[in-house]
Amino acid sequence: MTTVQWSECRVDLPAPHNWLVLDLRTENPEPWARQIAQQHLAEGSRPDLYDAFATDVLWYWGAARRQNALCASLLAPPDTPVLASCTVREVRVPPVSTMTTLREEVGQAEGPFFGTQLLEEVDLPLGPALRVQRMEPTAPDSSTGEIIEGVAHYVLPARFTGTALECRLLWSSPGLGEALARMADELAASLRLT
Repeated sequence: MTTVQWSECRVDLPAPHNWLVLDLRTENPEPWARQIAQQHLAEGSRPDLYDAFATDVLWYWGAARRQNALCASLLAPPDTPVLASCTVREVRVPPVSTMTTLREEVGQAEGPFFGTQLLEEVDLPLGPALRVQRMEPTAPDSSTGEIIEGVAHYVLPARFTGTALECRLLWSSPGLGEALARMADELAASLRLT
């Protein structure tokens, strides 16, 4: 279970099995990432695998810190690379936000996005939410990036105004899309305010 301080409340996101919870409070992430790599990879793995895994963990850690994420975790079954990343962050919205205004805000997000952006209103335990599924490039200004798919839930908690909560799951393996989209829905439904 990951509990984080929000500007308005505390958020609990259960950390499921096979997930690595990123320590976003550490000010010295490199040794921490190396320790995670040693715990994750099989004993006797090649040194370059440890380095590559630690580098990936550091990249995701840095991205989560830049986004001011409340918490972040990586799906990585034992002795495998990272399959997906999940971040939860606070998003400021107008105090009188409704699902209509939230839909307008998300619809104006800068791309580029590929294919159709799927928008759907859903009810979560925290309150009404907008579920967004889309594909986007990791490096929009470069021809060398890859395409990632993701599902984000923008929740308007019933107890607060002026704040939405974004729970976002991203992955780069198209074959896992359907299963990971279901997992994104389960993670968003598991969010709790305490």
